[in-house]
Amino acid sequence: MMTRRFFGLLAAVAAAFLPSRATSQTTSAPRRLQDDIPVAAQWISSALQSSGYRVDFTPRSISEVERFFREQTKDGEPISGGLISQDVGPRLFALGCYCGEVLRKELGGHWLTDDNDLEGEINAALEVASGVTCWPMQRVMKRLRSSEEDLVAWAEGIRRG
Repeated sequence: MMTRRFFGLLAAVAAAFLPSRATSQTTSAPRRLQDDIPVAAQWISSALQSSGYRVDFTPRSISEVERFFREQTKDGEPISGGLISQDVGPRLFALGCYCGEVLRKELGGHWLTDDNDLEGEINAALEVASGVTCWPMQRVMKRLRSSEEDLVAWAEGIRRG
């Protein structure tokens, strides 16, 4: 069951990234979510590396994202003053992009996005070459709320198809 707080998190994700894709009077073409995903993945990778996490887009690095959640959250909430205590929505989006990009690079595949969906950042899916479809952004949002939503086990399930 989703809580009101969770919906606020979803709204924060959408608000943080929709303006970056909107057209302006000085821009000739709108940004596409498809283009934002690798940028966000690279951004969070650099941020995590600067904080001592070994994230390098290899399959084993998803365990580092899992370690990040174990160290930076408690009882389904970001720890006060921790690395995810501010800008939670954009950071969760970027963490989902990162996990998805790790799987896409390892297994092949492509992102399924809809720039007309107001919750496109949340609903973006990854279809790997084996035909399995997953929703990395939704998975990391679940991981925030529950330590039982282990990202390593999730990635293994995608790999097994």
